[in-house]
Amino acid sequence: MEIRQVIGSLVCTHRITGLGHWDLRLLQDTKGKHYVATDPVDARPGDWVFVVSGSAARYAMGDAGILTDLTIGGIIDRWEEERAAAVEPTALATARAA
Repeated sequence: MEIRQVIGSLVCTHRITGLGHWDLRLLQDTKGKHYVATDPVDARPGDWVFVVSGSAARYAMGDAGILTDLTIGGIIDRWEEERAAAVEPTALATARAA
């Protein structure tokens, strides 16, 4: 699973039968790369979501017959990032000696 941001919806008046009538969302990663995902959770532009890919994406849709390789699995309400502080080895040695 990976985290992406919804940046829009795709309107497709003609599509293959294997996609059904599921909503399609345009997603972007933190590097600016775009993706298209099926959306069973009604995500909106600006939402941060997590996605499942590969064959798991079809199962996430609730129907393994849906032809997708990327599905939004959920909308993220919040998350906390833990960042380790970088400590200079010399500063650590000095602190221990004191």
